[in-house]
Amino acid sequence: MGKAGDPDRSVELLWGGRAGLSLEAVVGAAVEVADAEGLAGLSMRKVAERLGFTTMSLYRHVPGREHLVDLMRDAVLGDPPPLTGGGWRTELEAFAWHAWELRKRHPWLAEARGRHVPGPNALAHYEHALGIVAGTGLPPAEVVAAVALVGRFVDAEASALVEAARVERGTGVSDEQWWGERDALFARFDRYPVLTRLWEAGGFDQPVDPFEFGLSRLLDSIDLLIQKRDVRRDETCRVCGTPVAQPASGRPRAYCSRACQQRAYRHRRST
Repeated sequence: MGKAGDPDRSVELLWGGRAGLSLEAVVGAAVEVADAEGLAGLSMRKVAERLGFTTMSLYRHVPGREHLVDLMRDAVLGDPPPLTGGGWRTELEAFAWHAWELRKRHPWLAEARGRHVPGPNALAHYEHALGIVAGTGLPPAEVVAAVALVGRFVDAEASALVEAARVERGTGVSDEQWWGERDALFARFDRYPVLTRLWEAGGFDQPVDPFEFGLSRLLDSIDLLIQKRDVRRDETCRVCGTPVAQPASGRPRAYCSRACQQRAYRHRRST
């Protein structure tokens, strides 16, 4: 008799009734598991069970769980949002909202952080955001920093959703219900006058969306930075009127060249 074949493969062939596995099917099933249970609940076994295959069948397509998460992340990101034709702020705001909606549909994206190899979709999103901010005229380092700042804000807000969902799954009690049952704590608020005043005035009812509020303040700060850079770019030489390239930091320059600076000095000496 010849050498025995792979038993798992034999089961798939003999019992049929289902197309063979594909990488796309594995990733799709893994996304479904993570959407329902978070990354903590994701395992190769659960993905295989959802597909109706053995765990070993998955390893023919994906070496391990970390590689699977990389593939999942890139798959759900898809293409970046289309440009609207508005200014940088409109475009960057739309980009951030798109990222936020993605993380609400797939909260585990906020968990899939750290050192991950970026796929083509992840880099396309990054390129999209960099292109928006690069058009403002900010120095390259500040373009990169501004995009990173917006990304961290989105992930931080998404992490709060992940934590709330994790606690709710573990306790069966929602965040709103848990706080609604803390009457014994609220009865002691009178010891803290500012807290009490804000509480009674509805300050904790969150009349505005926290993500919208935070994103607006963040964009305000980037806008202020751009305005400051624009003022510096508009400065001209006091002698000849030529635009003066200003340093990113330190004392601003009043003259376009050493020659104009000397001319100004000689003029002051002669008057």
